[in-house]
Amino acid sequence: MTIHAKTENDGELLWFNGSLATIRVSGQAGADTISVIEHLMPYGSSPPLHIHRNEDEVFHILEGVVRFNVGGKDLYGRAGQTMLAPKGIPHSYRVESAEGARCLTITTRGDFERMVREVSIPAPRAEIPPQEAPTAEVIAMLTEACARNGIDIIGAPLN
Repeated sequence: MTIHAKTENDGELLWFNGSLATIRVSGQAGADTISVIEHLMPYGSSPPLHIHRNEDEVFHILEGVVRFNVGGKDLYGRAGQTMLAPKGIPHSYRVESAEGARCLTITTRGDFERMVREVSIPAPRAEIPPQEAPTAEVIAMLTEACARNGIDIIGAPLN
């Protein structure tokens, strides 16, 4: 039996879409390709409305308040709560707490993790990157990377 214990400073640090993403468990580590990515996100952070074609997306909120829109319905997740965005259902989220939020994103099959790695840059330090409005080039790069990895962007981020 192999146990993968992660401490607070373990994991690959990436700047991803205005957040700090820490790969806590890579899908390559086990036969079931379970991926656990911790996200530290600023207030207002929201990905475009999207659909995962091949994998459910589970969010476990560690800190803060996050508004999810799943299948057109708004749900609020708070520290200690777990939310599910089933594959094939449009979803997005928005960080609503002024201090930001921290959550775990759990997926299988590797699509989401591959996309995160593809569009991220190594984080030089364990903090949220400087905030910038995404350029048309960055949006196109994200859209293309998502499409290659089983994720369809179908709308704008949440307001």
